[in-house]
Amino acid sequence: MERILERYERNAYVEQQLVTNDAELQGCWSLEYPNLKSRIEVLEKNIRNFMGGDLEPLSLRELQYLEQQIDTSLKRLRNRKNQLTHESISDLQKRERALQDQNNMLAKKLKEKERTLTEQQNQMAQNSSPLMPTFPSLTIGGNIQVMMRGSVIDEPDENQTRQNMRSTVVPWWMHDHVNHS
Repeated sequence: MERILERYERNAYVEQQLVTNDAELQGCWSLEYPNLKSRIEVLEKNIRNFMGGDLEPLSLRELQYLEQQIDTSLKRLRNRKNQLTHESISDLQKRERALQDQNNMLAKKLKEKERTLTEQQNQMAQNSSPLMPTFPSLTIGGNIQVMMRGSVIDEPDENQTRQNMRSTVVPWWMHDHVNHS
């Protein structure tokens, strides 16, 4: 029960503090309001003057001061614009260098992979050569020519057969067979 009462007293005390703070804030705001209102009016008048309105009631000094403020603001804007442009150019140059480096690195990797692939293909070609001996090709030109002309296959001329035999490479094991036929 004591705990409940202690919690109640603490919460009641916190509420009293909040009410007291609200009253103090209300007093501060009521004092601040006129100052803030006059400040807003001055700023709105300056904005109208900067935009070119309400210039007739201004004196020569006020106009010169306004012109000086506009010039100063314009210089600041130009300086800031130039600074941002230079920063942007610098960032773009850094990005260009990084991309160029990345491009060079990728080109090196590509060349290395091409070189490795070429070496592997050469090794495979060298390794496969002893396993698979190359055989001379057997070409029979006379029969192909007759079939291409579309005519009936007749016995070829003896001169034509000899010419085909001279130009055609025949393996050694078929040599006797070709001579006997």
